Amino acid sequence: MARPVDPRLLRYAAASRPFFALLVVIGLAQTLVVVGFAWLLTQAIVGAIEGMPAAELASVLAALVVVVAVRAALAWAREAAATRAAARAQSELRTAVLTAVDRLGPAWLAERNTVRLAVTAGRGLEAMEAYFGRYLPQLVLTAVATPILIAVMWWQDWISALTVALTLPLIPLFMVLIGLATRSVQRRQWETLGRLAARFADTVRGLGTLRLYQRHERAVDAIGETTGRYRRETMTVLRVSFLSGFALEFLASIAVAIVAVSIGFRLLDGALPLAIGLFVLLLAPEAYLPLRQVGVQFHAAAEGVAATEEVFDVLDAAADRAAAGDEAVGPDAAESRPGRGLVLRNLRVRRGDAHLEAVDLDVEPGTVTLLAGPSGAGKSSVFAALRRVAEADGTATWRGRDVGELTPADWLAWGGQDAGLLQGSVAENVALGDPASDDALVRQALRLACADGVSPGTVLGVRGAGLSGGQGQRVAVARAIYRLLRDPEGPGARLLALDEPSAALDPETEERLWRSIRSLADEGAAVLLISHRASARSIADRVVTMNGAEALHVAA
Repeated sequence: MARPVDPRLLRYAAASRPFFALLVVIGLAQTLVVVGFAWLLTQAIVGAIEGMPAAELASVLAALVVVVAVRAALAWAREAAATRAAARAQSELRTAVLTAVDRLGPAWLAERNTVRLAVTAGRGLEAMEAYFGRYLPQLVLTAVATPILIAVMWWQDWISALTVALTLPLIPLFMVLIGLATRSVQRRQWETLGRLAARFADTVRGLGTLRLYQRHERAVDAIGETTGRYRRETMTVLRVSFLSGFALEFLASIAVAIVAVSIGFRLLDGALPLAIGLFVLLLAPEAYLPLRQVGVQFHAAAEGVAATEEVFDVLDAAADRAAAGDEAVGPDAAESRPGRGLVLRNLRVRRGDAHLEAVDLDVEPGTVTLLAGPSGAGKSSVFAALRRVAEADGTATWRGRDVGELTPADWLAWGGQDAGLLQGSVAENVALGDPASDDALVRQALRLACADGVSPGTVLGVRGAGLSGGQGQRVAVARAIYRLLRDPEGPGARLLALDEPSAALDPETEERLWRSIRSLADEGAAVLLISHRASARSIADRVVTMNGAEALHVAA
């Protein structure tokens, strides 16, 4: 609880700015209503004791009913405003996170726990509803109401107001101490949840291998252990929350009791009129209530606070990258001659603290360039640099523009060794990223990828379950071809980059695939191909061989 409100919230969630202004207005109105309620209730009680005329007492009670209704309406308005603001802020922050991840690039993402990031952007931002709907409104109400209520009490009875002013700081002091403990246990709980999600995803992904080596039971035990740890830490959070609530209520009760005893003695002495004493006594709990509720709502919103800190860290990283002028997470920007296709000059992919062999090549529309060489030479790493999954030095341009300034999806039609299929139909996988898929083009892409035997309506399970390895690979090639053909500027608008597309194919199917790729190049496509198969040379216009030279150490 070092900071009641993270200032980054105002910077990254513009929807929160008018929300704070509205909360101030509603908080001021609620405070005035509280004062009015206490005054009218005092008048009604004192009037009944002193024999106020029935008509006058009825008018006071009617006004009291109106004030109660207004108070309820203001509470509803605050809740409604908080709910709408929370929904807008969640949507805005989620969009900002996706934009930031895109700006930082796949190379940054590859170094992060993507499952945990998904949990943060999903469940974490959903937890902001308590943060926006309860904690922030209560915090603003405290900042507005508490000074006004103390001022009104001072106007009527400065001794009671002084008592409140002296005892009130005890509540935030205990809130800070308990809040530090809450923040620590909440952070441990959130980190455990992230580990649990990542472990579960890894176990599901590798379940086949685990069963093959009879390690699935150990994986289940590990998940059970992490789940148990998460359960224990959740109970710790609840215990701390209950302790906090008890401590705050106890302190507030003692403070109100001190004010009540002081007023009681002065009433007995005749030094304080009943109307003033009762009015101040009714206001005393209201002066402590907002601050007590801040502590209570902080615990309710603690999960959202922990999650938004991670979200803000991602947004800060993207902002720092933009401020440094290094939005391109890939090949460095450099002067290069304009070209109609892909031009690589002295491109050296980084791998750890070393550089791989430098690559120079040109891939013009209408040609097939084969990138050859032994395993480990760095051929796939070149593709990774083009996709901005790996960092590289040197120059890489597409149609005269640095690829670091381009979104890979806008210029690259890529099919890798890992098919990367998703749950859904084959057609949905082929047309991935197309909001209005073309069924005829899906079938054409499948035919060109030699996957015409796979029905577009076939429904796949997780990670493409339901197809053989060779079928999955051909569907991945079809996806790249679909993206190439779908471009309104024609096949030459994107680079078709295929990494070992025939690795799981028989010679006859492989020959058909080479003919399809050659035909796409003849129609104007620029094709960059990685293959160990000697047959790939038959369709290549140019062969660039990487000899697997030793990596050069990166100078400090």
